[in-house]
Amino acid sequence: MPVSNNQQLYAPVRQSASSSQSFTSRILLLLTLLPLSLAAIAFILQWRGGVSDPATLAAPRGSHRYFPGMEPSPLSPLSHNSHSDCINLARTASPSFPYYHNWKLDFAPSLTPKICVTTSTSAGLEQILPWMFYHKVIGVTNFFLFVEGKAASPEVSNVLESIPGVKVIYRTKQLEEQQAKSRIWNETWLAGFFYKPCNYELFVKQSLNMEMAIVMARDAGMDWILHLDTDELIHPAGAREYSLRQLLLDVPRHVDMVIFPNYESSVERDDIKEPFSEVSMFKKNYDHLPKDTYFGMYKDSVRGNPNYFLTYGNGKSAARIQDHLRPNGAHRWHNYMKTPNEIKLEEAAVLHYTYAKFSDLTSRRDRCGCKPTKEDVKRCFMLEFDRSAFIIASTATEDEMQKWYNEHVVWGDKDVKMKLLRKGILTRIYTPMVIIQSLRESGVFSSVIASAPTLSKENFLLSIDSSNSSRASASVSLPSRKAGRTKESQAATRKILDIESAAFHEVAVPPLSPPGVDDNDLISHN
Repeated sequence: MPVSNNQQLYAPVRQSASSSQSFTSRILLLLTLLPLSLAAIAFILQWRGGVSDPATLAAPRGSHRYFPGMEPSPLSPLSHNSHSDCINLARTASPSFPYYHNWKLDFAPSLTPKICVTTSTSAGLEQILPWMFYHKVIGVTNFFLFVEGKAASPEVSNVLESIPGVKVIYRTKQLEEQQAKSRIWNETWLAGFFYKPCNYELFVKQSLNMEMAIVMARDAGMDWILHLDTDELIHPAGAREYSLRQLLLDVPRHVDMVIFPNYESSVERDDIKEPFSEVSMFKKNYDHLPKDTYFGMYKDSVRGNPNYFLTYGNGKSAARIQDHLRPNGAHRWHNYMKTPNEIKLEEAAVLHYTYAKFSDLTSRRDRCGCKPTKEDVKRCFMLEFDRSAFIIASTATEDEMQKWYNEHVVWGDKDVKMKLLRKGILTRIYTPMVIIQSLRESGVFSSVIASAPTLSKENFLLSIDSSNSSRASASVSLPSRKAGRTKESQAATRKILDIESAAFHEVAVPPLSPPGVDDNDLISHN
């Protein structure tokens, strides 16, 4: 059939359009395949170790590309360990972010400042190891652990003593005799806490242990010392990096003491097993809130409890190691020769995981032999909530305790919770949870347990003697406190003490509750 002029005219146009569409399709296909190919090549190279992670390049000299515990290890398999503390410290193969070159998290000698933590504990490995290695990650180099109870058992203390930078001090008769000679017994600042049971006895014991830890810290070349319980984590917010070392490095030289206001855990369930890995909500401290917000939301925040916080609200502190340093109770440090220059941090805090587990009710009860009456508990506990909790745990049935715990501790009302989160009373903090979970998944805890030596009973007793005999003695010792001391001896001691200024014997700072509603007018007036 003859082709019309019109068909002949439009044929080149159709061919040109088809060619253009084909070219466009090829370009689109190329643009699609190119990034996919590059991604595949990068994945293969990264998997085979052909390129370095930028985070690794920025890590300290000597760092490893693996997170602690992820490197090939000659350590024994986890199955060699059998004690119950380790059930929840199992190792998995999940990778995490790089920090230091092996599970020990030991630091280069040149890193400054050198920070140590001292504690008095009877906890097990399931609590101590996450607490300790979290603080290692953020820059703590040394730990002085005064142990008794479960923490002093061979299966726990053997592991602790195998960790670099850890000094374990057992509560032996030798230790008690040495602490009986401490100058603290002859001074007035702690006298109000002497010879009382439960929390008061613990407070004195912590102060005596802190006094010894100061000497150990000086001998170890430490720059800063903190006293923390094993249910407390430092949250170094406000530093240029998530690092306590960096935070204290930025503190001016004239500052002697740094105060960390405390945040209190606010649990959302009654079946928490591992608070460090399961709790992300905290109630902020008065010092980190606008006054109008704090008092305006006070009723919703308290929920019928005695105070804004369940327990203490006056934080913890870090002190610079220097001459004449002394403890001032478990929450503060002081100096025999001067009033320390102190600052209170505006963002950093100590996270207090108090009553985070339902079992905390009965464990506190079992550590105290007081009668569960309103009058007797005043002899044993400093804070009102502790008193109420002790009475409930001592007199109620399991179901009644569970109900009380949900009413007074657990944040189950979603509306109130959201309201306080929006107002800033409650806050979410995930970093400690992520670090500790990463440590667990990277095999750090199982590695340190698997590598710990197994001691016989005889060798364990020898290790206790060796550990305690090598510890430092208190900086100043006065005659041992005995009921039969002569009047002349007492008078001589008092004469020595009177030489020192009374201003330097400020009364020890006990655990204090945050301001209450009745304090609003007083604070406004001041």
